[in-house]
Amino acid sequence: MRALDPVIHPPGRLRICAILSAADQAEFAMVRDSVGVSDSVLSKHVKLLEDAGYVAVSKAAQGGRQRTWLSLTAAGRKAFAGHIAELQRLAGLVSP
Repeated sequence: MRALDPVIHPPGRLRICAILSAADQAEFAMVRDSVGVSDSVLSKHVKLLEDAGYVAVSKAAQGGRQRTWLSLTAAGRKAFAGHIAELQRLAGLVSP
């Protein structure tokens, strides 16, 4: 039996991983707005995901401004898929 991943499980980080799983990369501001948190809250979540090896952070100039881009690493995609599989397994145990 696979366990829920404690790094991914909190709602904010789960949302971040879900957003990033649907794209090769996403701009920090778009993820922040989609999750509905402040820059500092998103930064803390991203740092934890980055420290776990689940998210890669890159910076690039675009339109004369420095932009931050986020992406799930291969390890992050695998961990997220495993976490979702376990959530689905648990949901399947619930009687209607």
